[in-house]
Amino acid sequence: MENRGVLAIIFDLDNTLIDTAGAGRVAIQKVCDLLKSTSVQEDHIKHICEGFLKKLLHEQFDPSKGRTIDDVRIRHWYEALQETQRTDPDPDLASRCYYTWKNTRLQVLNLSPEVQSLLKELQKNYKLLLLTNGDSQTQWEKIKAVGCEGFFSALVVSGDHPEEKPALSIFTYCFESLGVQPQDCIMVGDSLSTDIQGGINAGVKATVWINSGSKCIPQSHVTPDYTIPSVLNLMDVLAKLS
Repeated sequence: MENRGVLAIIFDLDNTLIDTAGAGRVAIQKVCDLLKSTSVQEDHIKHICEGFLKKLLHEQFDPSKGRTIDDVRIRHWYEALQETQRTDPDPDLASRCYYTWKNTRLQVLNLSPEVQSLLKELQKNYKLLLLTNGDSQTQWEKIKAVGCEGFFSALVVSGDHPEEKPALSIFTYCFESLGVQPQDCIMVGDSLSTDIQGGINAGVKATVWINSGSKCIPQSHVTPDYTIPSVLNLMDVLAKLS
């Protein structure tokens, strides 16, 4: 089979191109500040926020049930308040917590000038596609907040499709959208279980793991072809693949 080199790059969004984790920390601090101005006991605030984050981590959202993701996450805050204070909280406070968290996170998220420059340079030689897991509303809100639409030939949000990364079907959709073969592409992302596993499942030319925290690869996980500390180091990988 002819080796045509890399023709396309598929990027994850969260904690690959944008610092979602960092924005989340700022957003939680804003909620802490909000709660300090209410009747909530100060020694409860940390536990309330931890409760919300735990629920967020294990969240399962099914839009077919008639609820929006906003409804679900307001409920997360309501339950976190309820479980910590052991009394029924004011529903309005749960809503204020949620929208403070959500709006702050969206305001803080950004595509840094360095990442923008990288994408502009890559556009000259490669087709670029954004592939992000998550419910449709949340991920499109992030995409619009950071203004990254113009950098990509296509944007794919798993919430708009039957399956998410690492399923083969969503990668196949990406390849077809770009008009390329799997072996023409590399997959770049921070998650071993979704980005790297998905890229391997789909048969891409190479997988590139963004390991910003210098984490060790667990024995139970797949091994990426390349590991870099930041997406800004991607040119080094492309030089090796050329």
